[in-house]
Amino acid sequence: MDILKTVLLILQLISCAVLVAVVMMQSGKESGLGALSGNSDSYMSRSKVATFDAKLARATKWIAGAFALLTLFVALLYSM
Repeated sequence: MDILKTVLLILQLISCAVLVAVVMMQSGKESGLGALSGNSDSYMSRSKVATFDAKLARATKWIAGAFALLTLFVALLYSM
């Protein structure tokens, strides 16, 4: 049982670090609204960024779900 606790705790820590990294890689929704930001984006560059941002948003949802489940399992195991 101690090995399972350790493995789940390590997986939780890894998912936490990955979740923080993925959230930090996302661009803010207000990134194009600043007065000093250049507006020289072409259609192709915007579509590439949009798909990358969409992939990051999708990854964030899955990693956050895994983190939440791992947190519940670790809490359940440590309460026994």
